[in-house]
Amino acid sequence: MKAQIRYLAMSAGAPALVLMAVPADAWAMHIMEGFLPPLHALVWWLLFLPCLWLGLVRLRQIVSADSNQKVLLALCGAFIFVLSALKIPSVTGSCSHPTGAGLAVILFGPGVVAILGAIVLLFQALLLAHGGLTTLGANGMSMAVLGPVVGYLVWRLATRAGLRRDVAIFLCAALADLATYVVTSLQLGVAFPDPHSGVAGSVMKFMGIFCLTQVPVAIAEGLLTVLIYDQLSKRHLVQAPGVRG
Repeated sequence: MKAQIRYLAMSAGAPALVLMAVPADAWAMHIMEGFLPPLHALVWWLLFLPCLWLGLVRLRQIVSADSNQKVLLALCGAFIFVLSALKIPSVTGSCSHPTGAGLAVILFGPGVVAILGAIVLLFQALLLAHGGLTTLGANGMSMAVLGPVVGYLVWRLATRAGLRRDVAIFLCAALADLATYVVTSLQLGVAFPDPHSGVAGSVMKFMGIFCLTQVPVAIAEGLLTVLIYDQLSKRHLVQAPGVRG
């Protein structure tokens, strides 16, 4: 079992080495280094730090209960890293990308994603010029906290409503992705309000920039997450019900 998970983790991580060698555009969905006003960046960091602590507590609980979960956690981290590094140019001059958080949310709950997301964002900021250190708090809150929380709530509601497992997985991954972009739009809209329409108008403009490419990206991510989870389930590497809380 561990050998199978390790093979999958290496398969997911291999493209990351290629991505490190590819020059990265500084303007992407991750808010780039120095883009937010210092006070805004500080506030998002202060909000993100308690989430990291809670995620660390949850991570230690999972590993203490079953040390074999370390490799599956690594697989989820590699999945997030690779998908969130696949930047897709937008017709509006920005970039969109999947987040990859849905799989970890389903397997381990949203708390762990804060830690995995923070590690991914740190490596991307340092190695890919994707995001930044000062904006890591804001990017972490959108991609590693609030987006996954939305996905988790959708997953729980879908499973309690008796929806098919593949439908529930798709909705979890796709809506977690879209929620991340909604939060990013809110962050940018609050930081840079429109001179005429204010914060609301600015938020709508940023959402308009992202939605043209992000909706199909979210659909594709949902389908990919269904396929990955199905393969893990067929190999008896995960429990069929999924959520650990």
